[in-house]
Amino acid sequence: MSKTSEDGSIIGLEHEPAGETRHERESYLRAGHTLRSWLLTTDHKRIALLYLVSVTFFFFIGGLAAAIMRVDLLTPEADLLTNEGYNRAFTLHGVIMVWFFLIPSIPNVFGNFLIPLMIGARDLAFPRLNLLSWYIYWLGGLFTLWVLVSGGVDTGWTFYTPLSSMFAQGNVVMAATAVFIVGFSSILTGLNFIVTIHTMRAPGMHWGRLPLFVWSHYATSVILVLATPVLTVTLALIAAERLFGLGIFDPALGGDPLLYQHLFWFYSHPAVYIMVLPGLAVVSELVAAAARKPVFGYWFVAYSSIAIAAIGFLVWAHHMFVSGMSMYAGAVFSFLSLVVAVPSGIKVYNWTATLWKGHISLDPPFLFAMGFIGLFVVGGLTGLILAMLAVDVHVHDTYFVVAHFHYIMVGGTVSAYFGALHFWWPKMTGRLYPVFWGRVTAVMIFVGFNLTFFPQFILGFLGMPRRYHVYDQQFQVLHVLSSTGATILGFAYLFPLIYLLYALRHGTPASANPWDVTGLEWTVPSPPPKHNFERIPLVTRKPYDYEVEKEEQS
Repeated sequence: MSKTSEDGSIIGLEHEPAGETRHERESYLRAGHTLRSWLLTTDHKRIALLYLVSVTFFFFIGGLAAAIMRVDLLTPEADLLTNEGYNRAFTLHGVIMVWFFLIPSIPNVFGNFLIPLMIGARDLAFPRLNLLSWYIYWLGGLFTLWVLVSGGVDTGWTFYTPLSSMFAQGNVVMAATAVFIVGFSSILTGLNFIVTIHTMRAPGMHWGRLPLFVWSHYATSVILVLATPVLTVTLALIAAERLFGLGIFDPALGGDPLLYQHLFWFYSHPAVYIMVLPGLAVVSELVAAAARKPVFGYWFVAYSSIAIAAIGFLVWAHHMFVSGMSMYAGAVFSFLSLVVAVPSGIKVYNWTATLWKGHISLDPPFLFAMGFIGLFVVGGLTGLILAMLAVDVHVHDTYFVVAHFHYIMVGGTVSAYFGALHFWWPKMTGRLYPVFWGRVTAVMIFVGFNLTFFPQFILGFLGMPRRYHVYDQQFQVLHVLSSTGATILGFAYLFPLIYLLYALRHGTPASANPWDVTGLEWTVPSPPPKHNFERIPLVTRKPYDYEVEKEEQS
């Protein structure tokens, strides 16, 4: 994939001399130096960088809340946080990490930056709408920060009724408003991607020549547009019941608290795929680049993304097996929850077949991709366990569910996010980073994550409830292991912030294609010019067509 210098920097095939290059002077990064030029930009690439800074900010706030929780859980007693304080800490962690990092991270950063480049367009279909989505994101973020400084909220990130509508003492309405607002940012981004992919593909870029990254983001965008309005309406109903005493979820007034669960999970289970599908998109690109082969079974992988999006709307009630549904409804949702694993399994098998006999180089992006696959498989298999009615009744609302969720969402999505960051960083910034520290980070994240969350599977199976910070003495060893892993994980998340920022100023200039891979984004300079392409390209090849390249080179 790449060559490495003695100091550990990636070296492209067309290595530029040190210092500012002509391409850098003409790049989108140089198209205006003022704060105004950034805050009013309609360039999809600059908006992607605005999102990169924004999601990084919220990632570390959400991570700090998690770190406080893990310190508190080192001992069975409430040594650091009160009961109320612990409730507010895990609520803040969940709200920020789900809606302000996991959902927007890959689509809004890398989808924004790469989709026009990958399909041969000069920008997204609605550039001003793209900028507006970023401002809406920050408006929701400011409401969340206000909730943080004004005492927090104690309902959990799910805002379950009747706790959220009748009994909670925190700023429930303000927190619900924050999530309500940020939902519109997601809707606008999804709409923009759908229209762009349909109408702005370069000549010759038909559906069979789209990179799998684009296929997955298309499926993600459909979920964003269709599912997010359900969440916004649901949160508006909570605010209305809390403020005006309406009987929507209150049984005493003729309401139904289970209605809230149905509405919330009808959005939130597809939201799992909003977080995961972009990660699957990234891994498809990284696996093909690592193996230097076309992705095995291209159409199976492409259509599996659409299948995940479609079936994902049919499985929401597996979160409610203990909520009193009939045996027949439980059996149906259990079956559908097993079915949705099939397209995910197709991706894993096809990645494996792609890697078979490939010329693999252990560069940082590929290590992150391998970490994703390992963690995603564990998360997926434990998801099948939770889809079984009898087992789910035993481990429901225990740490088993916490571990499963984090293996998919954090272990999978965050690994893919870091893989994307290390793969496309030279293209985004025009600078290379130290390969050695990228490899160290990938290994530390994998080890730290497993040490953090695998003990939680055991905790849950032994009966440790989630959202408890006072627990029986027998669970302490496993909690100490988990907190130790979280410490390793925290340092691993900090390292890229250090060496990537260092690379921005001191990194070696990158060539147009430092990884020597296929794709339209690698045909333009690093960093790209403001309007991407001098001329809209004519696409004549399939994606990942390494065989044709080898024939031409020979």
